[in-house]
Amino acid sequence: MFVPLLPREREGIRLSSLAPQSNPLPAMKPHPCLCFTNFLFLLTLSSLFTSQAYALRSPFHPQDLLPLLPRQVSWPLLNSLRSAVDLLPSFVGAASSSNRTLKWKGACFYENNAWMEFHNKSGGEFGGGTLHIKVSKPHSWTCMDLYVFATPYRVTWDYYFLSREHTLEFKEWEGKAELEYVKNKGVSIFLMEAGMIGTLQALWDVFPLFTNTGWGESSNIGFLKKHMGASFEQRPQPWVTSNISIDDIHSGDFLAISKIRGRWGGFETLEKWVSGAYAGHTAVCLKDSEGKLWIGESGHENDKGEDIVAILPWEEWWEFELTKDDSNPHIALLPLHPDIRAKFNETAAWEYARSMDGKPYGYHNMIFSWIDTINGNYPPPLDAHLVASVMTVWNHIQPDYAANMWNEALNKRLGTQNLSLPEILVETEKVGSSFDQLLTIPEQDDWLYSDGKSTSCVAFILEMYKEAGLFDPIASSIQVTEFTIKDAYMLKFFENNSSRLPKWCNDGDSVKLPYCQIRGKYRMELPAFNTLDPYLHMNERCPSLPPKYARPKNC
Repeated sequence: MFVPLLPREREGIRLSSLAPQSNPLPAMKPHPCLCFTNFLFLLTLSSLFTSQAYALRSPFHPQDLLPLLPRQVSWPLLNSLRSAVDLLPSFVGAASSSNRTLKWKGACFYENNAWMEFHNKSGGEFGGGTLHIKVSKPHSWTCMDLYVFATPYRVTWDYYFLSREHTLEFKEWEGKAELEYVKNKGVSIFLMEAGMIGTLQALWDVFPLFTNTGWGESSNIGFLKKHMGASFEQRPQPWVTSNISIDDIHSGDFLAISKIRGRWGGFETLEKWVSGAYAGHTAVCLKDSEGKLWIGESGHENDKGEDIVAILPWEEWWEFELTKDDSNPHIALLPLHPDIRAKFNETAAWEYARSMDGKPYGYHNMIFSWIDTINGNYPPPLDAHLVASVMTVWNHIQPDYAANMWNEALNKRLGTQNLSLPEILVETEKVGSSFDQLLTIPEQDDWLYSDGKSTSCVAFILEMYKEAGLFDPIASSIQVTEFTIKDAYMLKFFENNSSRLPKWCNDGDSVKLPYCQIRGKYRMELPAFNTLDPYLHMNERCPSLPPKYARPKNC
């Protein structure tokens, strides 16, 4: 005979009790799928035995029980309700003291309150605190709310399925800085709006984005269709241009690349979604004095597995894209306009390219080309609070990686040196600014990082254009490290007369693109291609919200 668990006994099996809540992230949690499967089974059964106690509440919500159905029934239904974006938590607020109670509506519980109580139960120098979370009015018995809690010094999580007051203990603050931060700014609270079931389903949706399979490719295509409105119209075969003549390719011609499967395919899909770019990687053509064609690329993987700036012979680069790149790259050649080509200083371009050859890829400023505004660059439910929390997570998991990705860049924006991420967040508040404002400060092309100048794939090309004179006479007022890939192909630098395109360009395709697609099953789209003349402080204050990615004039 099954005996239903009493509320306090059910509370005892929650996942958070298996790992210390107040510890920083390194503590390993049990596998969520296994724990939750058992938990949901017990919760569903116990709810059947306690229905009389909750007569006024809906006994269950169909969506909460979908995973219990056969997979061929449940997953298509969940797919129609959830997507990979549901992995992203939304910021509901920050709890700082008992005098300032935070209120919000959850995905399961419609009335929620939180407040912070400071204490010194540990007897330490700075004491600790208890976060009180009171949840009530669930929409069904079987639902629950999943939360992430963060300060600059720690990240933890918990979930709630009982209507009552819950607590989250912070046994001891990391130091005075964390204590003062929580007193002034509070503990940030993020809601996983999809709930536990939706979050697990979203994980199922995200996983294939990064797999090198047909499933992964179709998942990436589906994501971009749904969230960006991309069409992915199939081209007639052959999908590779075999009769390319390098005599028709010139220094400065731009290569737009879109990868749709594997590790890079998944990364590019998310990059496209947040930036509005319909390509995820770029390279540039260069010819030497003997007419030999070379490809300059920031993001080439060397023999050590490092991503670097490289200058490669065309034959080597093209052979790799045809035979070794397993991300199914789609590639378009964007020839420069003859008037722009006439301005292109090939000597200066080569001098710049050689100075960067072998340098590390520009991870330092990669995310800052995307974030220009306080709230106009984050697809919901992304926001600056979530960005800070993700940074905090990575700061615990891979501190060296975090330092390379953003710590140096944030220090430059703050006018400081060698501060860690927690110290940066605290210092930002001290100077009367905020983290969302800090992220919007434009990158400067002349900033030097610990490993030299930092250029992403597109910044490397545009810096070359800058050195070659294409942004004159306003080059000093252009920071190309603020440009996304979309910003680059929107520049009015490229051929606008299809009759001047090479004869082999789009040969066999009934749709004549204004550029030359040389590889790929699907027709490459580049919305707003070749439409913007350079202007002062270009792309330093541009929003980029999907699905339209509208931008005001001269942003």
